[in-house]
Amino acid sequence: MTTSTTTPSQSGARAAYLGGLAIAVGGAVLFSTKAVVAKLLYRYHIDAVTLIAFRMLFSLPIFAAVAIWKMRTEAPLSKADAWRLVGLGLIGYYLSSFLDFLGLQYISVGLERLILFLTPTFVLLISSTWLKQHISRKQWLALMLSYGGIVLVFVHDLQGGGNVALGSSLVLGSALAYGIYLLASGEMVKRLGSLRLVAYAMCVSSVACIGQFFLLRPASLLIQPMPVYWLSLVNGIFCTVMPVFMTMTAVQRVGAGVASQAGMIGPVSTLFLGAVILSEPVTSWQLAGTALVLAGIYTLSKVKGDKK
Repeated sequence: MTTSTTTPSQSGARAAYLGGLAIAVGGAVLFSTKAVVAKLLYRYHIDAVTLIAFRMLFSLPIFAAVAIWKMRTEAPLSKADAWRLVGLGLIGYYLSSFLDFLGLQYISVGLERLILFLTPTFVLLISSTWLKQHISRKQWLALMLSYGGIVLVFVHDLQGGGNVALGSSLVLGSALAYGIYLLASGEMVKRLGSLRLVAYAMCVSSVACIGQFFLLRPASLLIQPMPVYWLSLVNGIFCTVMPVFMTMTAVQRVGAGVASQAGMIGPVSTLFLGAVILSEPVTSWQLAGTALVLAGIYTLSKVKGDKK
């Protein structure tokens, strides 16, 4: 009679894997929560320019501290890399975030999260168009599933009136901008490391967002009701800084593939939080659309994993 035993190293490895998976899930949920927080902030009659400025005011000190630490401990950037980082920060975090928060003024948090979840499909389509990479049948299937799900939710939300088409277009632009950022940053991540690149890019984005506020809005708008400050603190720290570092930690522990699949909980958690906190209805159309988008992104992730 034989009994199976688990060695301390195996149990330690399993605990590390489960811990990394939990961090990935937590980061995805926190990052998705920013849409709910934004909707709460809009109830205080602030606009996207003010909202994103407050978000970056609270997150900038942490990213700046990491950037300064990296500047002191690693080799200085070349002028070419410095300019590339400026461009990446403006496209990937400033433009993408600004379009996202603009769009949230017109659409539900559930639709917003689903559209942003199309980012990997934009990366695939851009790679096919500009880099001439072949798209396989499974990848086409993933694209059809994902965009079919978005169409379902979009058509459903159109029935509620409002500027759903405008909001969806803005968030679609946000997803496209972030897809371009991911493609453009791939080579720099390998050379500089993800922590250094993100810290520098977020500092660039913060300066752009805060500078935009002072150019377009009077400084008196910095005086807001106390709930605006608390919600902005949550938006800046818990929905921006923490998800960034949690995702990077998860990737180091369980790999990019597992971390990205764990991120699929994002749209589901957004639907749930939108229903509980914002009283947004969850319909069968939304659930069906969400299922199609998740199925498409999962299929796409498996295809990428098979190629490795």
